[in-house]
Amino acid sequence: MPTRKITVGNVEITSLSDGHLDFDPCVFFPSVEKTLWEPYPDATNENHQLSLNLGSFLIRSDGRTILVDTGLGPVPPDAPDSGWGELLDDLADKGLRPEDIDMVVMTHLHRDHVGWNLLEEGGDVAPTFPKARYWVGARDWEFFRTEENLEKFPTNRKCVAPLEEMGLMELMEDGKAITSDITPILTPGHTPGHISLLISSQGEKGLVLGDAAHHPVQLHELEWCSFADLDPDLARKTRTALFDRIEGDNTVLAAGHFPYPGFGRLARMEGRRYWQALDLG
Repeated sequence: MPTRKITVGNVEITSLSDGHLDFDPCVFFPSVEKTLWEPYPDATNENHQLSLNLGSFLIRSDGRTILVDTGLGPVPPDAPDSGWGELLDDLADKGLRPEDIDMVVMTHLHRDHVGWNLLEEGGDVAPTFPKARYWVGARDWEFFRTEENLEKFPTNRKCVAPLEEMGLMELMEDGKAITSDITPILTPGHTPGHISLLISSQGEKGLVLGDAAHHPVQLHELEWCSFADLDPDLARKTRTALFDRIEGDNTVLAAGHFPYPGFGRLARMEGRRYWQALDLG
């Protein structure tokens, strides 16, 4: 997989991937009938599946190396051909080691964004990125840390809760910058405390989207919600407000579940909003 990177002012963003997951489109978007996909023949692969990238992003800001989201994590022994589990190899291909990461930022606490946080060996658990602080949205952690939700979302008991016990967790608040260039903004609905990352540097803007949208078709089909959106009505409102806000201001998007490398801008033609992937050569 070739290196794919962009710059936003002084900030460098490199696309990483933990692999991909394939879904029947009517399963992933359960309220969307099959006939409604007919205007989007290129949305699915040759098997008529949505192939969603498990994207992460490496950001360099203020001299820090920041990993945004950590994929699904190690492949279990009973799933050798899973199509995921590639993040550390991708990191190594780009000349980086886990100890080179200074900050890990989670856009939200679903399992495909926290899987490589920790590694277990011989019954002991240790941070995969040993020199990093791990940043979590305060509202998401408030929601997911309850016993009820740790039972409902067991990956967080394994991959997130130990970070607090180890003293490695930092909480992000809406609008409170975590570097001079990066500000988390609350984009709720997919999860209660879902955040996107606004990057501002030298008059340029970028946005790490997180799961405010999962597929380019949602740029136009704002009402379409995935099965994983915990509050679909709020997710729709957030998506509409977010895309209305950034359309036309030349903001570069980094979208983890969009086709790799996930860099592009919003564009409009004949009254429809669509995804304009960046040509990185």
